[in-house]
Amino acid sequence: MDLAYTPRQQAFRQEVREWLAAHVPAERLVTLERQDGFDQHVAWERELASGNWGMVTWPSEYGGRGLDLIEWLIFEEEYWAAGAPLRANQNGIFLLGPTIMEFGSDEQKARFLPPMARGEVIWAQAWSEPGAGSDMAAIKTTARRDGDHYVINGQKTWSSRASFADWGFGLFRTEEGSQRHKGLSFLLFDLNAPGITRRPIRQLHGDPGFAELFFDEVRVPVENRIAGEGEGWKVAMATAGFERGLMLRSPGRFQATAARLMALLREAADRASPGLREEVVRLWMGAQAYAYNTYQVAARIMAGGSIGAEASLNKIFWSELDRAMHRAAMHLLGPAAELQTLPDGRANEWLEGYIFSLSGPIYAGSNEIQRNITAERLLGLPRVGAG
Repeated sequence: MDLAYTPRQQAFRQEVREWLAAHVPAERLVTLERQDGFDQHVAWERELASGNWGMVTWPSEYGGRGLDLIEWLIFEEEYWAAGAPLRANQNGIFLLGPTIMEFGSDEQKARFLPPMARGEVIWAQAWSEPGAGSDMAAIKTTARRDGDHYVINGQKTWSSRASFADWGFGLFRTEEGSQRHKGLSFLLFDLNAPGITRRPIRQLHGDPGFAELFFDEVRVPVENRIAGEGEGWKVAMATAGFERGLMLRSPGRFQATAARLMALLREAADRASPGLREEVVRLWMGAQAYAYNTYQVAARIMAGGSIGAEASLNKIFWSELDRAMHRAAMHLLGPAAELQTLPDGRANEWLEGYIFSLSGPIYAGSNEIQRNITAERLLGLPRVGAG
């Protein structure tokens, strides 16, 4: 792999950098886990769209720029280095969008992708249920076929962005009596449809970053199904691959965190132990290694290859790296680590990041399950607990 950027790529990087410098909000936005902050982040999505930055890899007819994965990685590096806000529509553009691109009909692409890229429709994901968290094949929420509609009954929980989003996507059991991976279909639904009740789940800090969804005879058009009836598991696994692999957590995010961590180390150099200094350097190297590996994977995909079960390895690595970087920051901050506002008056972004990083080994498929997948598919070993 040639790590040198072409003149075109260098010019693109400069274009991105200049646009972000002129448009990234000067003040940090309120958390998108509150309605006011969510609205601010949606406004930012539309600001991005005004510069045609909503999702740069999509074809122009769907609201993108038709760029390749290397250019997307360059965009992400500049995005995070500029301190740009979190993406309110990450479930849409990074997870559902690629899924529709791969499995959706031409009509579905034309209908759903452009509003997604423009930030006009914000998406929630609805995988988990009270009895089907990490074991997604245990889903019980039903979608009964009734002519040209499905009628959904059941419950979803821990639905990301569902407190405030416009639409959702998820898996539903469309074959009566089916078990495990069979009889599931991948459906898109309007969160304001009659029969849907949203119940925000308030976290320890009081903000509702997730929601429970209750479905009572909710009618969803059959045309909102992605791929064939009963093919939902295949589609969902592709979506999970996007989540664990390249899209949801680009290396630029962790490179930016590593750079901030190095700056914090310089500020706290007088009280950082040799071991802690060594740990920070090791973590910076880990962020760079993840970036180089991602470039290699992107080049392979562009050449016609695929990511496969390596997505699970990626997910394990970036989630544990993120947690370790924020833990190191907390050690560097010392007693101030638990304060929401640091002694110099700055907001303690490290505290918020640390709390969120603790969930990394759980969301997008728990790391224990990802290790099982890796052992089974890459090494040929039986899953833990397999007979």
